[in-house]
Amino acid sequence: MKLRYKRSLLGFAWSLINPLAQLLVLNFVFSHVLPLNIPHYAAFLFTGILVWSWFQSSLLMATGSIVDNRDLIRKPGFPIAVLPIVSIATNFIHFLLALPMLIFFLLASGIQLTTTVLVLPILFALQFLLTISLAYFISAVHVVFRDTQYLLGIGLLLGFYLSPVFYDASIIPENYQFLYRLNPMVVLIDAYRTLLLKGELPSGTPLFVLWIAATAFLVFGYNVFRRSSHNFIEEL
Repeated sequence: MKLRYKRSLLGFAWSLINPLAQLLVLNFVFSHVLPLNIPHYAAFLFTGILVWSWFQSSLLMATGSIVDNRDLIRKPGFPIAVLPIVSIATNFIHFLLALPMLIFFLLASGIQLTTTVLVLPILFALQFLLTISLAYFISAVHVVFRDTQYLLGIGLLLGFYLSPVFYDASIIPENYQFLYRLNPMVVLIDAYRTLLLKGELPSGTPLFVLWIAATAFLVFGYNVFRRSSHNFIEEL
């Protein structure tokens, strides 16, 4: 993080400026231009933005974590598997730095925080697990197929609109709800909003299924990463 903001005038403030800029634009569009009529929309929207930003930024950074660290990869004994983890952990710190601002929006909207916020670390852990499971696979593929970063950018752009970042998942027609909720970010964003905005515990079944799926993909992704790591130096 020191390297990222080295010689930057605003430094760590950029971790707040980016999501706040998104909030201002999307809040204006969907409150005044195309109103969605969602109660406490600023808090609703900011929750979705922060959760999605952590996921998106982590994957984008993790994709190049091997290619962009050639010198470290060539050092004998360096634990290569830590690089994708560092990418996600760094963006998690940005997420945590923005949480006080989210709490401000919640309180300003008249939403009272309840003891359900104590469950937030479970959601943090689940999102971290999901992201690292994808990051290991994508970072390994990117070493041999450099178009991965561009395909990921397209996928994340589509994922932004296919996830309830700025709208409520309930507006999706019933016929498509099953397919729509196969998107893990739908489950996570809804769970965060249930905890923070409604003060209720989210349904445990979707979160448990997501945990099982993320764990299974982590095993798969890490095995791909581990087998590919023997050839990283040659590919780089």
